[in-house]
Amino acid sequence: MTSTTLTRATSGSAVRTATLLRAGATAGPLFVGLGLAQAFTRDGFDLGQQPLSLLTLGEYGWLQIGNFVVSGLLALAGAAGLRRALRGQRAGTWGPALVAVLGVGLIIAGVLRPDPSMGWPAGAPAGNPPTMSWHSYGHGVGAMLSFGSLTIACLVFARRFGRLGALLSVLVALATVVVMAWPDQGSISVRMVLGSALVFGWLTAVSLHTINERKH
Repeated sequence: MTSTTLTRATSGSAVRTATLLRAGATAGPLFVGLGLAQAFTRDGFDLGQQPLSLLTLGEYGWLQIGNFVVSGLLALAGAAGLRRALRGQRAGTWGPALVAVLGVGLIIAGVLRPDPSMGWPAGAPAGNPPTMSWHSYGHGVGAMLSFGSLTIACLVFARRFGRLGALLSVLVALATVVVMAWPDQGSISVRMVLGSALVFGWLTAVSLHTINERKH
């Protein structure tokens, strides 16, 4: 292999890695942004009472299902990019693996929909249903995988960064745990959005930071 061919191959690999990382950086803004856009435009939906997951139900439920699945695929692409970029480095194994679990969890949560509840869609019980279907349990598992894996990833990736970056990663993880575990069921829907924004924002920052690292 000539030096020119080797240079082209290396350049092509770098471009593919950067593309995968950009996909991962897009997952969070897409998921949170599209979810909020629906929450504020779908007639009768009340974010103060109804979690974004319930948007998978009703006439336009396919839009939120697609949001879960596409965001999950983008996260998987980002995990592949992180693995390529960080192979042999700190957090280069478990970090990308945890981001991949996020992607799988989002896809599961999109394919397996929750039961109608909290008054959504129209005609649903005002509170939680008396019994839960298997797919509603599956949706919950997918959601827990997503939040849990990305929160742990914050701590794993903290080892890669300097003092400030490590501190910010740990603070994001702690803030997410506090927000999600706060004992007030009346605010759970809003807190889930805030928790999503925290960890997804962190993933976007890490993905873009990794792209920038590779340029130097």
